[in-house]
Amino acid sequence: MAMQRLVLTDADSGIHLNPGELGPSNSPALPGTSNWSIRWRTLRGGTSEGVDVVELDNGPLSLAILPTRGMGIWKGRYHELPLAWKSPVERPVHPAFVNQLDRGGIGWLHGFNELLCRCGLAFMGPPGDDQGEKLTLHGRIANLPAHRVEVCIDTDGPGALEVTGVIDECSMFGPRWRLTSTIRLEAGSNRCSIVDEITNLGGQPAELSLLYHINIGRPFLEPLASYALPSLEVAPRDATAAKGIDQYTVYDPPVAGFAEQAYFHTPLGGTDGWSTALLTNATQQAGFAVHFQTRQLPAFCVWKNTGAEADGYVTGLEPGINFPNFRAYERQQGRLPKIQPGQTYRTELALEVANTRDSVQKIQDRIHQLQGTTAPIIHRQPVARLSAAGT
Repeated sequence: MAMQRLVLTDADSGIHLNPGELGPSNSPALPGTSNWSIRWRTLRGGTSEGVDVVELDNGPLSLAILPTRGMGIWKGRYHELPLAWKSPVERPVHPAFVNQLDRGGIGWLHGFNELLCRCGLAFMGPPGDDQGEKLTLHGRIANLPAHRVEVCIDTDGPGALEVTGVIDECSMFGPRWRLTSTIRLEAGSNRCSIVDEITNLGGQPAELSLLYHINIGRPFLEPLASYALPSLEVAPRDATAAKGIDQYTVYDPPVAGFAEQAYFHTPLGGTDGWSTALLTNATQQAGFAVHFQTRQLPAFCVWKNTGAEADGYVTGLEPGINFPNFRAYERQQGRLPKIQPGQTYRTELALEVANTRDSVQKIQDRIHQLQGTTAPIIHRQPVARLSAAGT
């Protein structure tokens, strides 16, 4: 492939470039579009002080990536559609201002405002004590900065823009993980792809936990919006979610004090292993899809948080290696793969935006094809092998 690469940050070499931009005026032409850019900058002020942002823009689709926050995707847009949600945490928060032990171990929420963030890698799910180790909510990776960041312009084929970040989640007398994440936008496309490679740098096998917390708000989420996901079975996480099982795929208007609901799916993939989850607005004219590899990400959680607008009206479409239960429970269920020293676990997913009824319908047709003629088994109460609340 014909590639132009530029290192933005490399802690080992002392490289950190000042704000800058690549585009048609100073870079090779992209075959698929003349309207593109890669921009990078560092936020200043408040709890955003020092947060690096890399923006990829392929013309119709743009995304703001946060190397400082675990290579999460802060927000974006596709044509006129905003890709984000209105978190009570209005701006990206530098990890230095996130005390994950706060509020009984749920301090992770102090920095939670991204379109996509990762939960893991040594653990994720609720806080607690696991064999003498105090675990905090959703792990460390979302609050760790990349020590190397590189952007790339691929001029082969339709052309594409990429950003790659390398993050180490390491501890003395603990696991040593390295995440290498590449986010890619093809020129003129309505989707981005994400490839993560997670390597065990330690000398012993280690349990891996991972969930992609993909969070969507308006205009996709609204009263009578709905989601679809081809599934073998679906179960409520707990008794609160069980109360909404009769309309688990449909969303309510914002309600102050709404208690979050979560539904655990066993997703169905095609012969190639790929599956799709889709959130559509009430009129079916706007859709947000998550494509994921079920052979790598065999668990899926849908998080419904239709609280007041000011408190974060949002839903999560969340593929994972395991479900967001406490780590000890997931270990008992055999859902924590043990990665050998030097071994790499690879995950692949893609985000796609549809802004017409026809484009939404095409994704829905794909989901119906994957589901086939057999309806999913719908459990009305939590199931023990899927949720700790079912025990």
